[in-house]
Amino acid sequence: MSKHSALPVIFFVLSALAGCGGGGSNQTVTGPPAQSSPDHVFLIVLENHGFSQVIGSAAMPYFNSLAAQHSLATNYFANTHPSIGNYFMLTTGQIVTNDDGFAGTVADDNLARALTGAGKTWKAYLQSFPSVGYTGPDVYPYLKRHNPFSYFTDVVGSPATAANMVPFSQIFSDLGAGALPRFALIAPNAENDGHDCPGGGSACADTDKLAAADTWLQTNINPLITNAALANSVFIITWDEAADTDTANGGGQVATVLLGSHVKAAFRSATFFQHQNTLRLILDLLQVTDHPGSSATAASMNEFLQ
Repeated sequence: MSKHSALPVIFFVLSALAGCGGGGSNQTVTGPPAQSSPDHVFLIVLENHGFSQVIGSAAMPYFNSLAAQHSLATNYFANTHPSIGNYFMLTTGQIVTNDDGFAGTVADDNLARALTGAGKTWKAYLQSFPSVGYTGPDVYPYLKRHNPFSYFTDVVGSPATAANMVPFSQIFSDLGAGALPRFALIAPNAENDGHDCPGGGSACADTDKLAAADTWLQTNINPLITNAALANSVFIITWDEAADTDTANGGGQVATVLLGSHVKAAFRSATFFQHQNTLRLILDLLQVTDHPGSSATAASMNEFLQ
């Protein structure tokens, strides 16, 4: 995303765009994985840093420990610049727009529609989100463009569906109540996702942004990863895009880590992937047959799975 744009097995993925926004198709498409479906799939999206900036960075020891112990996609590229098109690719299989100030709605098939149609529950857990079901503009440090669900006609046209967008803090009460959804998008706010300086500062070293994101992951995501109740889940942690100067395959190379009981340990993949591949993986893991946009022809990411 541009510098002014904000976004149980455990799975961190950066997927590949097949013929959309940079890069072509990559592998033969296969069906959903044969193993049992995880109870939950979590997608965590961080901001604006490329693979070489984060892998091996002393500012991100926790993220790098996950990358070393679990599965890492080493040839994963975002689809475009700035942010918003990558969030749409992760949820619609299309870039839709490259206007971070987009104020319209999106009627295309999307992840929320596919999940609901298959009887699967979903939520977006958003740090600094103003209120349950909020569909309005930015309320900093919450940035609407990091919440693609807030644009979908399926969501904004239904208060009951919009109520699936909630402040991040609700994830722990949902966990305690046994009410976590089958799929969850998790988005830190702009001060904790690598986008802006932590604590509202106007100037800081880039390592300060990375350190804030790493601390947020360890404080908020590690308790989910290590919770026994989420042993049959998948968590996906990825980056929306690389730095603006990296336009390879549309949005630059990003780091994606995958982990959980369904995922191979200490595994590295050199296969080319983009965000539409991650969308396909989410749907395949949850045994959903509706694949929006280019996720329908995107290559499987089953090589990461046990």
